Amino acid sequence: MSAASGSGDKKSEAISLAGEAAIVTGAGRGFGRAIAMGLAAAGAAVTVTARSKDQLDETVALVERHGGRAGGRAFAIAGDVTNRKDVARVVEAAEKKFGPTTVMVNNAGITGPYGPIWTSDPDDWWDAQEVIVRGTLLFMHAVMPGMVARRKGTVVNVSALGGQWFAPKLTGYAVAKSSQIRLSEHAAAEAKEHGVSVFSIEPGTVYTDMTEGTITSPDAQRWVPHMVEYLKNLKATTDPAPGLMRCAEMCVQLASGRYAGLSGRFLLPGDDFDKLLLEPPPRPGSALIPREPERTR
Repeated sequence: MSAASGSGDKKSEAISLAGEAAIVTGAGRGFGRAIAMGLAAAGAAVTVTARSKDQLDETVALVERHGGRAGGRAFAIAGDVTNRKDVARVVEAAEKKFGPTTVMVNNAGITGPYGPIWTSDPDDWWDAQEVIVRGTLLFMHAVMPGMVARRKGTVVNVSALGGQWFAPKLTGYAVAKSSQIRLSEHAAAEAKEHGVSVFSIEPGTVYTDMTEGTITSPDAQRWVPHMVEYLKNLKATTDPAPGLMRCAEMCVQLASGRYAGLSGRFLLPGDDFDKLLLEPPPRPGSALIPREPERTR
């Protein structure tokens, strides 16, 4: 999957998110950290959450070190996205710190389990649904009433092309990502008349700690060896920085409100959002139709 920029750095640099208050899940590392830093650099006040407080504190320190138009404002609070009380606590703390949430980025996720249905532990399989689907749903349920009441808000759900692809031996992840894309599409239709946008995005394929977990997984090595080899090559031959930056740019662009006309779409790193606005919209319910070939199996 190419991490090439679509809409371009200059357009992202022109966007100000001053006055916006964002929450980013899974923000202790990888894509979540990059997204949080990008939103803060554009002027948003960002609450970062994940299970590891130490990693979150590192994210906050990086935001503050690199500054931005808002002076690098960030706030860390640990929580489990699958726990409804934790989600309520995180949102309450975020809004006490920075005011009503106007941007919600659901980035928390896990990979695996790997293997046929009959070899996968059902509890491990269901964990993927808990983190990716339930976690997304709980945060949307917590922040969207306020967005609807104020007729202002953006939700970005970080999904994956794996949700569109046919992916035997990776069913827990693929089914969860398919559900997340479809959930985004339905929520966008429901929220459109209330001035709230909901997007799902493919963040790009770059080397992260999660990628390393797949490479070193004995189950992945056994059941999806072609994916493991693809990721090993990715690790050896590419710099993750441009891909992480492009994902952050996408979130900044979508948070700006300029691309509300794309609400409900599943967007890719190579997309030019301005060009997409000029094209006839896809038919409702088509977000799961692949626009990119499967390349990792």
